[in-house]
Amino acid sequence: MEALQSLLEMKAWSKKIHDQDLKIGFVPTMGALHEGHLSLVQQSKARCDRTVVSIFVNPLQFGPQEDLEHYPQNLEKDFELLKKEAVDVVFVPKPKEMYPEGFQTMVELSQLSQSLCGKSRPASSGESNRPTHFQGVATVVLKLFNVVSPDQAFFGNKDFQQRVMMDRLVKDLHLDIEIVACPIVREKDGLAMSSRNVYLSFEERQRAAVLYRALQHGKKLFWAGERQSSKIIAQVTEMIDKENPKHIDYVCMCDAETLEEVFEIHKPVLLAVAVHFGKARLIDNMLLYGDH
Repeated sequence: MEALQSLLEMKAWSKKIHDQDLKIGFVPTMGALHEGHLSLVQQSKARCDRTVVSIFVNPLQFGPQEDLEHYPQNLEKDFELLKKEAVDVVFVPKPKEMYPEGFQTMVELSQLSQSLCGKSRPASSGESNRPTHFQGVATVVLKLFNVVSPDQAFFGNKDFQQRVMMDRLVKDLHLDIEIVACPIVREKDGLAMSSRNVYLSFEERQRAAVLYRALQHGKKLFWAGERQSSKIIAQVTEMIDKENPKHIDYVCMCDAETLEEVFEIHKPVLLAVAVHFGKARLIDNMLLYGDH
């Protein structure tokens, strides 16, 4: 396994691999790796000749009140996990090289970024020149795509909005990259795996398991024939409220492709939640479609 920091080194490695007509799979991460990330790596290794994993805590996607300075990082452990998965390259670029002095170009998806986490994670806080959360995400992913030059890039459906945005980004900018959506990986009690789960106390961790139960309850209501979003949302919200979260950012039903809010269900929709337990902001979702 090679560890690369320089953008030029990463580009040279990718060119060498493509010159051999080999396919590169790419898993972009912010580190603090867990089984969810490793499942993406395994998908890449199964489908591609070479696999690159990036580790970069992107400052542009953190709001002024968010956890950039305290975001969990453990490069040594991450490297050990990736060695076990026989990853070919770990790309760990330096912030000063990713965002050199004078950097001012931002990437924005004007519609998909407005719902769900786009509403509840404004990064400006009155600073008109500060990028929004999803401007930061789209900008860093496009930069990483340009440096790594992958044939396929792997994203988990826990960050469903981000994955849909990457589909749109690739289509709109005519990038020769296939976005591969991968299923959510969960703990035994259903809690979606997340780097931020380490923020949870034991008691908060127990209560946070309600998110999956609430989503399942919403899906059961849908299977039973309920098609009014407001009724499903009300019951899901009530279940979560009973576990005394610090704050519910949203419980939302939206179109699975456009992410626009849906009030009456006639096609596949996404039931999505974002909830604070203690210091952790947790997101999760479930697709509702079919009759049962």
